[in-house]
Amino acid sequence: MNLWRKLSGPRRAVALAGASALVAGGLVTIPVTAAHAATQCSVTYSANQWQGGFTANITIRNVGDALNGWTLGFTFPDANQRVVQGWSARWTQSGRNVTAQNESYNGSLASGGSTSIGFNGSWSGSNPSPTSFTINGVACNGGTTNPTTSPTTNPTTSPTAGPTTSPTTPPTSNPPGGPRVDNPYLNARGYVNPEWKSKAETVAGGNRISNTPTGVWLDRIAAIEGTDDSQSNGPMGLRDHLDEALRQNAQYIQVVIYNLPGRDCAALASNGELKADELPKYKAQYIDPIAAIQGDAKYRNLRIINIIEIDSLPNLVTNTTNNPGGTAMCDTMKANGGYVQGVGYALAKLGAIPNVYNYIDAGHHGWLGWDSNFVPSAQVLREASRASGASAANVHGFIVNTANYSALREPYARVTDSVNGQTVRQSKWIDWNQYNDELSFAQAFRQELVRQGFDSNIGMLIDTSRNGWGGSARPTGAGPTTSVDAYVDGGRIDRRIHKGNWCNQSGAGLGERPKAAPEPGIDAYVWIKPPGESDGSSREIPNNDGKGFDRMCDPTYTGNARNGNNRSGALPDAPISGAWFPAQLAELMRNAYPPLS
Repeated sequence: MNLWRKLSGPRRAVALAGASALVAGGLVTIPVTAAHAATQCSVTYSANQWQGGFTANITIRNVGDALNGWTLGFTFPDANQRVVQGWSARWTQSGRNVTAQNESYNGSLASGGSTSIGFNGSWSGSNPSPTSFTINGVACNGGTTNPTTSPTTNPTTSPTAGPTTSPTTPPTSNPPGGPRVDNPYLNARGYVNPEWKSKAETVAGGNRISNTPTGVWLDRIAAIEGTDDSQSNGPMGLRDHLDEALRQNAQYIQVVIYNLPGRDCAALASNGELKADELPKYKAQYIDPIAAIQGDAKYRNLRIINIIEIDSLPNLVTNTTNNPGGTAMCDTMKANGGYVQGVGYALAKLGAIPNVYNYIDAGHHGWLGWDSNFVPSAQVLREASRASGASAANVHGFIVNTANYSALREPYARVTDSVNGQTVRQSKWIDWNQYNDELSFAQAFRQELVRQGFDSNIGMLIDTSRNGWGGSARPTGAGPTTSVDAYVDGGRIDRRIHKGNWCNQSGAGLGERPKAAPEPGIDAYVWIKPPGESDGSSREIPNNDGKGFDRMCDPTYTGNARNGNNRSGALPDAPISGAWFPAQLAELMRNAYPPLS
């Protein structure tokens, strides 16, 4: 499992509703007049409605000569039907007449090619489907419409962000799971992983937290199928977890997509099984099987929340060899495009499933909070969201602090504070970073991502599974004002030796329990890293999972340039990444903040 937590200071080079609800339906090809003989088209229209609102999904199929640009036109039957928010096209409405003009990425349609677009709408009185459509002014004579149906998702949560699609992803046969909601966590019950639950309950007091939803990590190809069957007690596979989620009547499940080629190029403990040049294998043997399982119609009413590729894209900004401590592997992954194309493929493929929500990993403040990292990292995330057939609309949001230890809030050491006329940003701990906690970073990074072209409704997640820092060492006020270092060190909640320390940190505690919509712009606090699962082994341990030994997991290690040549702060006697580490869970519970009852 994870994870490398990179630190880059100022003198060093120094992340809309995701996928489409594609609705299968019969397609009708209509011949056109001689004046427009090259253009022939068919249209499928389908809608899911609730009181006063609806989500419509439209598939345009070109059955004539190739098109280089298209405009769809149709007329609402009722004067009170309105387009509120659309995706994958530029939408306009005049009276009852609606037009949708292609975006730059989906304007070219080869003969036989198709693209899917959609919108959220409002209605009053009645909501009949339109029955006639045109492409570039040529009649498709109605195409095909499917009946408008009521949603099947949680009725207490009204949708505000609709589905979309990758422009190169063809329609699938998956039935819609109801309109996609703006925040999949709100008023929803999460899936409890029974494997983690049973382990947690082997530790004294573990039953206090064992019913908490945590992430299901798919960190190798074999994890997709697992070995859990009637003849074994091996680990559950993805389908096992999804079936169990249905049995629990859960409304969402969190799945970590984590197996890029050349994974985690700046670390060793969380290296993966795929070599740097194995992007085709990643697509065919990892993402495609996951998409096939997640797209099974039996799961259509379950919100599947994918956490996309921890610790990947920011490495391309901070950990290439033109940065102190950078690695040749990060150079390779930047040059060959494996991370960008791999993430893009995952977004497009998984994003074509109606009930999937994709959140991309976006590091943490102690990695990307410096000016030299902040905007470039957002730009790399934007690049990946448009790669391999994906679009920014395949991204429902971003997650920060995954498996990391950065404090949610630092009330006694804010970057705006000054001591004797000196800004605390010059302290050794903050090191000129613009942020000193995850909440302020997540909210600011969200604003930058919107500036980079992501939808203004994107939400952020914060992993709070191990960032509580409670217990007797937790400060209750600011430090002394004798110096900026004394002030910050005496008052900071995060008690790590250095922000660059990331492995099995001594003294850490459970953080905020998972909670939906806790702050503006934050979809949820989540526990994606299951507490009690190791970040990496304290010493080299041979294994068949591709997990290496990283000295940052060795409690005797005295550090490197990326952690200011400080001790690692790691716990002793830790197993390999992802393995069960009960001593860690016991300490996390002991130091929980808010405290456990």
